[in-house]
Amino acid sequence: MEVRVTPETERKLAEFATLSGLPTDEVVEAALTGYFDELAETRDMLDNRYDDIKSGKVNLIPGEEVEAYFREKSAALRAQLGS
Repeated sequence: MEVRVTPETERKLAEFATLSGLPTDEVVEAALTGYFDELAETRDMLDNRYDDIKSGKVNLIPGEEVEAYFREKSAALRAQLGS
């Protein structure tokens, strides 16, 4: 397989490989493996959250309520700092 990267990315890769003492192909392999593992974890988390919402296990909060909560919290903090 051949992968094309920008000169800047290639420079960063070479620099990291030198610092880590690993060949560049191992650095790329580790990076890709980590990326795909993280992607799978994120997908599992999103699937589980979706299932929780669909089953009623989690109650959704309307956006207006969330916005009002943070506006009140922000106003209280500003008032506290202004005192």
